[in-house]
Amino acid sequence: MPGDVVPLLVLLLCVQAVCGASQHKGCMPDPASAYRFTGAVCRLTYPAAAVLNEKTTEVIEAAFQHARYPKITGEKSILLIGTVKYGLDNLEIHNLSIGRSEFELRPPNSIGLKISNVSAVFRGTLNYGYGSWLMNIEHSIDFEIESHIDLGINPMLYCGAGKVAADTSDCYLDFHKLSLQLQGDSEPNWLKKLFTDFITFTVRLVIKGQICKEINKVANILSDFVQETAEAFLSDGSISMDIGVIAAPVITTNYIESYHKGLTNYNNISAVINESVFDPGQLTEDRMVYFWISDQVLNPMLAAAHQDQRFRFEVSGDEIIELFKKELVSPAPVFIEQCLGESVPPVLSVWSFSIPLLKTSPSGTSVQTEVSGMLQCGNPLTPTLYFQMGVEVVVTASYSEKKLFLHGNASEITILKAELQQNQQLLDAVQQEYLREAVEKIGIPKILSVLEPELTRLLDKQGANLFDIVNPEVLPQNGFVLIQMDFGFPQHLLVQFLQKTLE
Repeated sequence: MPGDVVPLLVLLLCVQAVCGASQHKGCMPDPASAYRFTGAVCRLTYPAAAVLNEKTTEVIEAAFQHARYPKITGEKSILLIGTVKYGLDNLEIHNLSIGRSEFELRPPNSIGLKISNVSAVFRGTLNYGYGSWLMNIEHSIDFEIESHIDLGINPMLYCGAGKVAADTSDCYLDFHKLSLQLQGDSEPNWLKKLFTDFITFTVRLVIKGQICKEINKVANILSDFVQETAEAFLSDGSISMDIGVIAAPVITTNYIESYHKGLTNYNNISAVINESVFDPGQLTEDRMVYFWISDQVLNPMLAAAHQDQRFRFEVSGDEIIELFKKELVSPAPVFIEQCLGESVPPVLSVWSFSIPLLKTSPSGTSVQTEVSGMLQCGNPLTPTLYFQMGVEVVVTASYSEKKLFLHGNASEITILKAELQQNQQLLDAVQQEYLREAVEKIGIPKILSVLEPELTRLLDKQGANLFDIVNPEVLPQNGFVLIQMDFGFPQHLLVQFLQKTLE
């Protein structure tokens, strides 16, 4: 798998700075101390936060609708009347509408969020009774509470239990209107005034408490949802990725930045990162989102894919005949021409027999590996060609129109072994040069052309095609790859989240 391809599998990494358990029992005390353990970094700039904020009202609406309000009870002693007891049951929200949402990034670790002009009607049943030694009266009546509210939340991001969490305790509601309306006109005015004075005060406290509680609950659901979605996106079969955070995120007025482990897990064995080259100065603020991915993330992924036998390639039939029609400088050996000319087409199999080693530089991502190959001819009497080669390919990648494109050039091809198996006859220098040229001009381009749709398919399977990714750039640097892009709001994720929230 080419080196610049693997980073594209982390496109969900920074929808939120929310991940799994940390490499350490707790998070590092500050980001600077965590840099050398950092496998991946996400920087979400202010314009990206503004795009995400466009749908904040829908999340807040889910919090209002999902809130469950407890029974409210109280009593009051009234001269001549006695004790008035009341209970509000079955409180539900109706006719909810939410105005606009505003936000600001507040260094070093919080976000200011204000939701204006929330309008809602709360409906329920009022049970009340009053009396003295002379009389005792009990009634039940439906009621409505009309409200206009401004909501303010100042979530503080912190690192707790090995993941980024949001403390939403700084939550307040400003009630511009909260009026109680009893159904019917038969109730005495003094009773309406009593309930208006006392019940509305109680309802204010209950609504505030339950709404803020529900927002905190929704924040936790969102945290778990994004974590599960991201980790599912980065998993395929027996290979998975631990993207847990290792330090609290950093918030400036221009961006939110989170620091992730990026540890490959394969067969219950986890990779280790302790020599990362990350430095905040390697990222800019011109694009909406940045992903910084260390070579120390990519190499264990390649190793796991090799051990899982992902790097196997086979071509046969008319396709192999077409491939070898490419004109090469070196003359084709007689046994190759004989093999290709038989009535039953040959089968070419190629696989990696050593763990690929990846190294990124500004010129691209260099992948070094040793491969084995076998050309089996249709006639069993024709010798089978077996070869082992050391190959180094410099690969660059691009992503446009929801498709992945790979570009590669061989920088070194070394023949380690090449023989005809039946008689163990080694290839001579001329035959070896043909084989080397065929690998460079036929084999490598063919493998890249196969990887392009396969990796695009894998990205689509994980949902990358559902994102509105704008002008993505994959920039290889010394020891890391930087992916930068703009994007539109991932509406499909919001739909999935709201469905999960309202279950």
